[in-house]
Amino acid sequence: METTEASFTAKDVMALRAKTGLGMMDCKKALTEKNGDMATAETWLRQKLKGKMEGRTDRMTGQGRIGVRIDGAAAAIVEILTETDFTARNEEFVAMVEDIVGQVFNRSAGTVEPDEAITTRIDDVRIKTGENVNFARGEKLEGGAFGKYLHHDGKRAAIVQIEGSADDDLLTGICQHIVAHVPTPVAVDESGVDADLLEKIRSEAKQEATDSGKPAEIVEKIAEGKVRKYLQVNTLVNQMYVKDPSGKTTVKSLLPDGVKITRFLRYTVGEAAGETV
Repeated sequence: METTEASFTAKDVMALRAKTGLGMMDCKKALTEKNGDMATAETWLRQKLKGKMEGRTDRMTGQGRIGVRIDGAAAAIVEILTETDFTARNEEFVAMVEDIVGQVFNRSAGTVEPDEAITTRIDDVRIKTGENVNFARGEKLEGGAFGKYLHHDGKRAAIVQIEGSADDDLLTGICQHIVAHVPTPVAVDESGVDADLLEKIRSEAKQEATDSGKPAEIVEKIAEGKVRKYLQVNTLVNQMYVKDPSGKTTVKSLLPDGVKITRFLRYTVGEAAGETV
């Protein structure tokens, strides 16, 4: 039987391993299969192992990381999920999240669906880690000015969008408030709250006051008071700023004259999938 001399060296195997993060035997097999051609061996490896990974897509992905980027009049935020916190803290996973938020930042404004470039970048990490990794959600915002905050563990983040100009530290602080405040703000102000929800609160308060024997004029005042209280506790500009120890400063009072918060986004890892960590 004739034997064919290997058309690659140990250095080639090491180079393919460094490029893919895969084991030496896998890399050697790929180079053997493709007669030492590095590019086709890499493609062959990825296709072969990606097929294996497709069978793992039903695994729970309750861990992950958020990426945020702002620059000028644009901002982007993404959430990438994986199976374990160990992988979510891995340098390659963190770098992948940063790469993807950069890709999203360069897109048009709106909700983002993963394209081929994003999917390929995620597949790189799926193959290397052996874990199910997926793109959970992402969005690009444009217009006005932005602030951002990413918690040190990468699991909670916020973006705030304003009209006008405000100090970066103030906007960061407001984003920290959005991440930390309980309850989480449901809207910037009353205009963003579901009118049906407010009517429900009003109606229930009226019924309760009426059932307790309160006069009609008092019933109305109690109902409006309940609505005001809900808005004070649940809308961003009316909440008491979490970084003020006195508890007497609203977020709205922090804003310079002429500055208006137009929108905010708050992400927590696992939230979109119905699981938070």
